Amino acid sequence: MNRLPAIFIVLSLALALGAAALWWRIACPDGASGPVVGGQAEIGGSFTLTDQNGRPRSDRDFRGHWAIVYFGYTYCPDVCPTTLSEIADALHRLGPKARRFVPLFITLDPERDHPATLRKYLAAFGPEFVGLTGSPGKIASVAHSYRVYYAKHPLSGGSYSIDHASALYLLSPDGQFAGLADGQDGAAALAKDLESHLQAGQP
Repeated sequence: MNRLPAIFIVLSLALALGAAALWWRIACPDGASGPVVGGQAEIGGSFTLTDQNGRPRSDRDFRGHWAIVYFGYTYCPDVCPTTLSEIADALHRLGPKARRFVPLFITLDPERDHPATLRKYLAAFGPEFVGLTGSPGKIASVAHSYRVYYAKHPLSGGSYSIDHASALYLLSPDGQFAGLADGQDGAAALAKDLESHLQAGQP
């Protein structure tokens, strides 16, 4: 009887579990876990970070508005600026309804993205954007609560890039996760998706 396939299956499972354990340690180094509801991990949670003006900001500061949460970093060469531009365009398309939304940019690169860096970077997208940074531990905790994958990759010359998931998280005015916004099909589709939440009679 050939036992090689069984051995390969066992090794594959071991590698997968090892990778999952490594990501758990990176995303949540203190061993904390996110909230669990009905046996499933809940997306989102409370946080206290620092905005682009150096002021402490918590998730409660944005209650009463729909929050569009995006994780990225200012040194991102293409995906991040493109996504932020589409958010700005989508909000412009909403007209006065845009006041019901606040876009939050949470950096995954706190070592380089200090408040002043965020302030200069976000000025290109609009005054409504709020940039948030903090210690590496705080950023890792928030990323973990949103189930955001990210990993640092060294570059020649001593610099580095960050691979990260690109998704738009939509939080309701009471701070609850309301789903992923449609950020894959351009500003028009995103604006339509955002407006649909308002038309659905949600607060």
